[in-house]
Amino acid sequence: MDLNNFFEKMVNYFNLGNIIEEPLKVTGGLTHRMFKIVTDKGRYIVKLLNPNIMKRPTAMGNFNRADRIEEILKDNGISAVYSLKFNDKKMQEIDGQYFYIYEWFDGKSLKDGEITSYHCEEIGKALAKIHNIDLKNEKNDFKEKNIDFEYYINLAKEKNSPIYNLIYDKLELLNDSMNKGNLVIHKLPNLKAICHNDLDSKNVMWLNDDYKLIDLECLGYSNPYLELYELALCWSGYEKCNINFDLFKTFFKAYFDNTKLDKKIDWESIYYANNGRLEWLEFNIKRSLMIECDSQEEQEIGINEVKETIEHVVYYDKVKNEILKNISDLIK
Repeated sequence: MDLNNFFEKMVNYFNLGNIIEEPLKVTGGLTHRMFKIVTDKGRYIVKLLNPNIMKRPTAMGNFNRADRIEEILKDNGISAVYSLKFNDKKMQEIDGQYFYIYEWFDGKSLKDGEITSYHCEEIGKALAKIHNIDLKNEKNDFKEKNIDFEYYINLAKEKNSPIYNLIYDKLELLNDSMNKGNLVIHKLPNLKAICHNDLDSKNVMWLNDDYKLIDLECLGYSNPYLELYELALCWSGYEKCNINFDLFKTFFKAYFDNTKLDKKIDWESIYYANNGRLEWLEFNIKRSLMIECDSQEEQEIGINEVKETIEHVVYYDKVKNEILKNISDLIK
């Protein structure tokens, strides 16, 4: 696709003005592509949705659901960068390419070393506020994971892929994580709430002490305990395999100071149920092996994400007891 031609069509069709700067690719998106577009009428971010994602039979329904929930967050005053509506629609399409348009926000996401107790407290409170909007007693609809990691390991060896050396000796650990998660998902509290489902530090833009949430296309109804737990890990250094448990507890405390949810639940079940990284790993293994992937750029992202995700799996197993002890100390 000729991107310059595409963006010219886009600004003309939606009356966004004349492009006055070369479209700039913005780093950070691991699934979709993002571009900054500057016109004589304003500055915008355009998110080009991954065509391979859009081929999935569930994709359009998931995006439409997220678009509806996005309006609920907006009506409840949640600080976020919301997609713009044109012709009463958020998702747009030109020449088969689906995309969203946003107004530019001058903030930046934080790296692990920049995250402080203040940031954890603010996001912990924001998460509680989101969950409180429509918290309901409803049976969880978790699906058991059934990923054939042995098949992918053999395929990686057959294709002489660089990911083979990353995953060939992790089969037992991956299967153990998957199987234990499958056993506990039916034990979680039957609660659902609006969840962002991807609110790690890269998806919050800060401008001094103010912030806006971004990347709302994963919005849906999920178990609030699981999202709280996952985000407390992410915001305290888990993604760098170096959890700061002071930040971890700050996030937890800020959340529970702003919700009526019961703290005293089976957190070991939450620990095992928090294995969504396995699906992310499978997605990136496929990209690495050029399955549902059609560009070398995307393949390289996949290889890098396999490396990082495997490191997370190993680290998560190693720090289980320390995580659960800190939660136990916090909820006494």
